Amino acid sequence: MKGKYFSNVVFTVSAIFILVCVIFGIVAPNLFSDVATSLFSLTTDYFGWFYLLSVFIIVVFLIVLAISKYGKIRLGGKDAKPEFKFYSWIAMLFSAGLGIGLVFWGVAEPMSHFFSSPFSNQEPQTTDAARLAMGYSFFHWGVSQWSVFAIMGLVMAFMQFNKKKDLLMSTALEPVTGTKRGIKNTIDILAVIATVMGVATSIGLGVLQTNGGLNAVFNIPISIWVQMSIIAVMFIGYMASSTTGLQKGIRILSNVNMYLAMILLLFVFIAGPTVFILESFVLGLSDYITHFVEYSLRLQPYVGGTWVKDWTIFYWAWAIAWSPFVGSFVARVSRGRTIREFIVGVLIIPPLISCLWIAVFGGSALYFDLNKGTSIAEAVNTDLTVALFQLLDQLPLTTIASIIGMVLIFTFLITSADSATFIMASMTSNGALNPTNALKVIWGVLMAAIASVLLFTGGLEALQTASLISALPFTVVILLLIVSFAKMVRHEVIPISKRELTRYKRIMKQIDESENKDKK
Repeated sequence: MKGKYFSNVVFTVSAIFILVCVIFGIVAPNLFSDVATSLFSLTTDYFGWFYLLSVFIIVVFLIVLAISKYGKIRLGGKDAKPEFKFYSWIAMLFSAGLGIGLVFWGVAEPMSHFFSSPFSNQEPQTTDAARLAMGYSFFHWGVSQWSVFAIMGLVMAFMQFNKKKDLLMSTALEPVTGTKRGIKNTIDILAVIATVMGVATSIGLGVLQTNGGLNAVFNIPISIWVQMSIIAVMFIGYMASSTTGLQKGIRILSNVNMYLAMILLLFVFIAGPTVFILESFVLGLSDYITHFVEYSLRLQPYVGGTWVKDWTIFYWAWAIAWSPFVGSFVARVSRGRTIREFIVGVLIIPPLISCLWIAVFGGSALYFDLNKGTSIAEAVNTDLTVALFQLLDQLPLTTIASIIGMVLIFTFLITSADSATFIMASMTSNGALNPTNALKVIWGVLMAAIASVLLFTGGLEALQTASLISALPFTVVILLLIVSFAKMVRHEVIPISKRELTRYKRIMKQIDESENKDKK
């Protein structure tokens, strides 16, 4: 069994790399933190422009693809039927659009921008600052982030359903990179490492927020040892699901997630400033659309500062690192959709849901600070992890709502870890659709370990650094995926619509009638 695993170069190299990082962080935490900080500065200083330009290119490519003739191609072939009804598909995209990250940043991000403005000439904690904070938060959780998931999901779906091939990144890149084993292994290793770091970042955020909730509700101290205990409990939950075959239990837990998210959303929407939420949502969409290109390509070479590096560049790197995980889910539920349906659905529905979530939670927090004299922004500036619970403290049924919030975060942790380790096991076993439990457990251990080390050595900053650094080489892989996909799709037969077929028949009939007249 061991020999079988270690004969797989992708598994061996990527697992050893993560293990070395874990050991390094345990043995020399200060040095690990210093190295990570240096790499963070190096990456943001020299390659921040690359992240912004790459994501903008992805957005443009997807829009052009959707409106082109290739948008008619159906994932699964011309005769494929959608596996799920439209509303079920929408619901699944909704579930993909919600996650630990959005629950963490839904209040924390707009309040952070409100307290410390993205622009140096904007006075903080004013009505204008609140409007700017909401518009920029919408931008970070909108089309750009989801374009990364969309391109990954589209390529995965096309390879699996149309080309009948595995879901390995190296297979999708064969039209560009060829079939040399060394190149293919390198690509897959980069994909695995990026995904592990992206998942570890999300796990770490969830753990930090759970600790913040326990502190707010039960006065349990915020400490690394409490966070390690949360990871341990999460890991036990994941182990139970992966080794005992309780897949039905995980599906039930996923449904519970969605119900809890909806309950919490509706509670805050109704108990909070409902009209203000709706108005801030509409105005935020307007500001987002108006400033989309400006924010997409915004850097600070003339005025200096690190705001764009700390926020936009981190988000794009995190999305890139997280993309194989979300992309695989989106691909799995999109069989039978046309490329146009897929792109429009993924680029519009989850971003709208994300923006609504931010409007409800972040908008409510802004309202209380602007109109009720609360200090949520100040508390968030001190500790991001308490953002959600600072908001819930202003609403009725605070304790019950906070407990629901903590349960929601924790169940997200377990279900995300379960799904992510399945993806990792598949990626390191030649794209197997049913990887062994042993392999899933190995990756579960490694991801919990690297998340623990990142929290121990630097907390939130270390989590952000891990995604940023690991995503850099994988960004190149995604850009090559665009080239590869463009090459593959050019050879696909473009289906003819009923309208085009009718017009074609009419034209052919006119030609036949004209020829018959000439003969007469």
